[in-house]
Amino acid sequence: MTYTIIAVKLFFTFIISFLFAFYLIPIIRNVAFRLNILDVPDGKVKKHKKATPYLGGIAIYIAFITSLSLTMPFANKMFSFFIGITLLLFIGLIDDLVPLKPYQKFSGQIIAALCFLRAGFYFKSHFFHNYWAIPISFFWILTVVNAFNLVDVMDGLATTIASCAAFSFLIIALYVQQPVVAIVLCAFLGSLLAFFYYNKPQATIYLGDTGSLFIGGLLATIPFMINWGRYNWYGYIAPVIILAIPLLEVATLILVRTYKKIPFYQASPDHFSIYLQKKGWSKNFILFYIFILSIILFVSSFLFMSGVIGFLTLFIIGFIFLVIWVIGITKKV
Repeated sequence: MTYTIIAVKLFFTFIISFLFAFYLIPIIRNVAFRLNILDVPDGKVKKHKKATPYLGGIAIYIAFITSLSLTMPFANKMFSFFIGITLLLFIGLIDDLVPLKPYQKFSGQIIAALCFLRAGFYFKSHFFHNYWAIPISFFWILTVVNAFNLVDVMDGLATTIASCAAFSFLIIALYVQQPVVAIVLCAFLGSLLAFFYYNKPQATIYLGDTGSLFIGGLLATIPFMINWGRYNWYGYIAPVIILAIPLLEVATLILVRTYKKIPFYQASPDHFSIYLQKKGWSKNFILFYIFILSIILFVSSFLFMSGVIGFLTLFIIGFIFLVIWVIGITKKV
């Protein structure tokens, strides 16, 4: 494909996805109200003011698939990819309609992860030896999927983090000349940004597990499609940097809940966004803070992946990022 054709496809993929999602979301929201598929406040983790409909993830998914069906042919490998993320979507939908037990939900995620691996979506590079590339990829998929499920506890938060990550992957995919991956990301980004309009504070619709699992599955799998080692032997560290915020959320929750002697999968008000709100931060300011941190993460990952900076510089930037993170969550506004 020439650069002009690629640019046109990227533009129309994004626009179709955005407009379709923007049109569909109010319809899905009304359906959720009529079927009483609502997220009811509990005063602990769910502290929104009134019952809010789920099922936002369905609108994102439909817009995403529709856009791609009009702009990109589905090859066998990509078809397997869509089966995996669709499976995660249905697991989340079932959990939204009839809450699953943790082991049931995790079992479904394992099946989806195995589908991705069976289709060839795992890290393949000189950096990963064949014997441990698949186990690491399996662990990565499950971690990222659950990270987005856990981080989705505040208006617009998961959508903001996912949009920033998708944009980061998009720029890198274009840089390493992988237009098919860029088209997939444009479709995803278009639907996410349309959803953010309805999901920003005060949100009128939520992702639900339907959306958070789908988003997590897509962002966990996209790194397997990008040639991270083209300019840097250790370029595969870049996806970890880009997704550092949801990964930090997982690590922090495991540590805090273990310290409190409660199961790490049990819901508790220990999420960083809830903590920041208790410190006096507004939801909009938290989203802006996350946006700025995401820019820092993207620039750092891009410079490292492209070979502009080395491990020492990356370590210094990482240390500064952690300092900013700690100061941020301990400072009142």
